[in-house]
Parts: sequence; structure tokens; C-alpha cells
Amino acid sequence: MNLRRSDFLHFIIRSVSFFIFRIIYRLKIEGRENLPPEGPAIILPKHQFWIDVPIAALALWRPASYIAKQELFAYPVIRHFIAALGGVPIDRLKPVKSLDSFRYVEHLLQKGDFIVLYPEGTYYPHCMGRGKHRFIQRLLAFQEKKGRREPKLVPFVPMGIQFAEKKFRSAVNVKIGKPLFAREEGEAMALTSLIMEQIAQLSGLPPLKDDRREHSA
Repeated sequence: MNLRRSDFLHFIIRSVSFFIFRIIYRLKIEGRENLPPEGPAIILPKHQFWIDVPIAALALWRPASYIAKQELFAYPVIRHFIAALGGVPIDRLKPVKSLDSFRYVEHLLQKGDFIVLYPEGTYYPHCMGRGKHRFIQRLLAFQEKKGRREPKLVPFVPMGIQFAEKKFRSAVNVKIGKPLFAREEGEAMALTSLIMEQIAQLSGLPPLKDDRREHSA
């Protein structure tokens, strides 16, 4: 499958989404200065509803690629549309089937792209889900391997999304946190716990008390 993103299509959809969301919501974005001005970054938003995806896109200042569940790519027309917008399919149950996608993500990082990863893996409305550390571990392993030639660390940027009461023109507050860093693959679980704590704080939600003990993929 061709995973090449169309930045032109991304610009068109983003422009339309910006117009629509400004009508439906009172969107406030804080912390854009925490996004790196150049080079790659992993953006880690809170995941509550499907609209988190276009909201995250509006919060970023440039096109990004999005880690998405394999099921969204089941139908050809939808598959090509999502891929053109930057979607990268990952099989959560059988990661070995996603080796091509992992390699593509590594290629994007080498190019200096933004990668959007929802660390909860699915929707958790108005509460925090448990952070998944396996993909973060793989990213750190790639960074560790790459670090032999390029010592600069990849920033992991948490993003909180907070929804107010459900009504027309309700407020949606997006807060982008300061970048977090880790040097080694073995730090994946500790980094994931810190990321989830920051996402909870930025989203105005209580963190999971036992998130440091998560073992999920």
C-alpha cells in the first residue's frame, strides 16, 4: 500500500476543518512554542473522541503523519484517503504484520517529520486510559541506533485536549506541553508514565494511580 502523504490534500482538509471547527467550537490552543521549529518530533495527544484527530492537526503548525489502527484501512477508498492525509496503519494485535509501517515511520523520522501517536490506543472520554509503551519503546530503539551517527534526541511532546460542557459553541482547550526526552530503549516504560502524567495534567484529568506498572502493548 502506498503510504505517501499528500501535503496539498492535508492543507485543503485542514483549512476546511479550521473553518468548520471555528463555527461549532470555541477552540483555544496554548503552548505552540513547545513544538520544535525543525526536525522530527513525536506528538502525543489525549484521545477522547474521533474529533481529537482533526483537533490535533489544527494545533500543529505543519503536516504530520498519524499512527492509526489497521481496521480503519479495511476499504480501498477510505484506505487511500486516510493514507493521503498521513495515516500509517498499525496492527495492534499482530505487530509483526506492521513491519513495513514501522520502517516507514523510521523513514519519516529521518526526514524530520512530526509523528502523531495516541498513547492510550483508543478512546477514553473524560478519563485517562493506560499508556501503551511498546511503540514508544520501538521509537527509542530506533533513536538509540541512529544516535551513533546523530546524537540529537527526538522530543516527545504531550498534548492535552479538554472539552467543556456539551452544547453548541462549547469550549475546547488544547494545551501543548514541554518536550520530554529519553536516551535508551530501556527507558520506554518510565517515559510513557511521565507522558501520561503530563497528558492528564494538560487535559485537566486525574492520572491513573498505577500507570507506572502498565505492561500493555
